Amino acid sequence: MSEADAPNRDQAALWNEAGGPIWVEMQQVLDAMLAPLGAPLLEEAFPGEGGRVLDVGCGAGATALAMARRLGPTGHCLGVDISGPLVAAARARAAAEGLSSAAFVQADAQTHRFEPGDFDAVISRFGVMFFADPAAAFANIRRAARRDARLSFVAWRSPAENPFMTEAARAAAPLLPNLRAPGPDAPGQFAFAERDRVQRILDASGWTDVAIRPIDVPTSVAEKDLLAYVIKLGPVGLALRDADEPTRARTAEVVRAAFEPYIRDGAARFTGACWLVSARA
Repeated sequence: MSEADAPNRDQAALWNEAGGPIWVEMQQVLDAMLAPLGAPLLEEAFPGEGGRVLDVGCGAGATALAMARRLGPTGHCLGVDISGPLVAAARARAAAEGLSSAAFVQADAQTHRFEPGDFDAVISRFGVMFFADPAAAFANIRRAARRDARLSFVAWRSPAENPFMTEAARAAAPLLPNLRAPGPDAPGQFAFAERDRVQRILDASGWTDVAIRPIDVPTSVAEKDLLAYVIKLGPVGLALRDADEPTRARTAEVVRAAFEPYIRDGAARFTGACWLVSARA
């Protein structure tokens, strides 16, 4: 299959060109914000010391590294991500820590030829909402799991339940006519907002014992990092790539003001409204 024919070529372009390098730059900010949201996942998914775990959409590796530490030296956590810059960052972090039980590969989990029946558990922290054909992706991932292996992932619930995550786009919309939100079922942050859709996808891809439960987790972004977070990431960050300097400056001013109600004690504080999903192969 050529790159032009690849089912997730748009996501590959996004995460290897614009998105990936920005996420690498913002790695520490994102890790701090997402760590409380990933903690329930690690508890849910841990297969025991010495287990083998696949982390789908591993990004810069925070969740895979945390799992590898828990698995111990006889365990193994493989992180897979479509983004070359993010995989390079994850590998560098594992090497710096001397964590041999973590490894990373740049690949599209929808089509990658994993070793069949290789993993005791499959995890993802906000990494599974970006597939062009999620049922095909989860079927491919299931083939990599051993019989009765557990799938566990966290995904965002609806935009309405996560106003912090959409505040920047709402505030910037009058200034950025090229700002576009994906459709509700299109690959993107809120593609798994609807519980019934998640259930249908997992049923269609052969997973069983599906459980989808809401979790609401307090987290924060340090006030000193907030402006960079809101104007570099997400749809606002993409829309500002080609904007002139006056537009960038005005957008930053307007967006920063919109987040003022969230700030307390040196941080922008909010609750992440997510699904914690589990299933069996």
